[in-house]
Amino acid sequence: MQATSTAQTTPGRRRPRNRKAQIALAAAELFCERGYHGVGIDEIAAVVGISGPAVYRHFPNKYAILLHASRELIDTLVTAADEALAVPEEPAEQMARLLAATARVSVQRRRVGALYQWQARYLEPAHQGEVRAGLTALVRRISDLLLELRPDLPPPSAVLLSRAALSAIGSISTHRAAIADSRAEQILRSAAWTLLTTDLPAAVRHATAGGSEPAGGGSASMRPGSRREALLTEAVRLFDRLGYHAVSIDDIGRAAGINASGVYRYFPGKADLLAAVYYRAAERLSTSTTSALATASSPADALRRLIDAYVDLTFAHNDLVSVYLAENNNLPTPDRHELRRLQREHVEEWVRLLVTIRPELAASEARLLAHAALNLVMDLGRTTSFNRSDGSEQLVRFLALRMLVP
Repeated sequence: MQATSTAQTTPGRRRPRNRKAQIALAAAELFCERGYHGVGIDEIAAVVGISGPAVYRHFPNKYAILLHASRELIDTLVTAADEALAVPEEPAEQMARLLAATARVSVQRRRVGALYQWQARYLEPAHQGEVRAGLTALVRRISDLLLELRPDLPPPSAVLLSRAALSAIGSISTHRAAIADSRAEQILRSAAWTLLTTDLPAAVRHATAGGSEPAGGGSASMRPGSRREALLTEAVRLFDRLGYHAVSIDDIGRAAGINASGVYRYFPGKADLLAAVYYRAAERLSTSTTSALATASSPADALRRLIDAYVDLTFAHNDLVSVYLAENNNLPTPDRHELRRLQREHVEEWVRLLVTIRPELAASEARLLAHAALNLVMDLGRTTSFNRSDGSEQLVRFLALRMLVP
């Protein structure tokens, strides 16, 4: 009893008042690094420096940690925006303050920002709606202020540009490219400002952000012409909709009309099936990139063609690209290293062209912008439900290029 009492009163052993926040932050970083299903309570506890059972003093289960971390991220962004707007200034100054505040949060929370993009799908529908509502509120704050700056702008266009600006700012959580925090904030808020102040061409002005989720299911990723292709097609669809860990070999086989035992004739396991999906996506990306570069007449033309090719691929095969971006932590280690190398090579093509066109940019700055453009394509594609018939695809092309080359 004497030892226990001493341990509880020794300053170095006292439980921190922010222990719950520490647990949530450590968990969020692990979720974003390895995926929600790839992280256990004991691993979270080890990062914080406590025992597994001690976590349960603050959270009843792992799901509660994911929900708390997701809420905290959105609340932090909305609070930062509200504090920026609380300062009585002209709309232009308020917008500059708001973009600076959200960019600062995004950079500071870089390791947990992917929660809203990929890990939030593991939340229950009501909680997913809560996260979407928080993001919608943030978009509304930006778009309302934008309409004060640009009163002639149609409200749907203001919403669209606000979503584009937030996508650019949030893109830093999608990669680990090295750059100083202060410079990252400057580059991101400048990119966001460029998007907010751009004039939309008449040809794409009617394509607006409706705020709904993508219409789902549709992708011409792979046309089943064999049992193997059928398995890949259904795996992509299920991985995209439910996440890798929520899908079993039985689920994939059933969707493809093949017994589970028959699946193993083509793939030794689920991870191998995921790797096959990744190599298919990497092959399509490489082919489209090579074709774009081979027909270009100048660096500027090459960059435009590279953007066009990526937008084409994303809109035509959106579920395949979503899986390609979201599930690489679940690949077998050799495949993960190889495919990450291929992803880096693709980004470096964008960087090479961008620094040629804009020599004032350092490679690290061009890399940050390249990732922002790639993220914008996916985010706005989801917002417009990857609709190719209403001008959405053309609009996304325009905004990606406009952000890279103002």
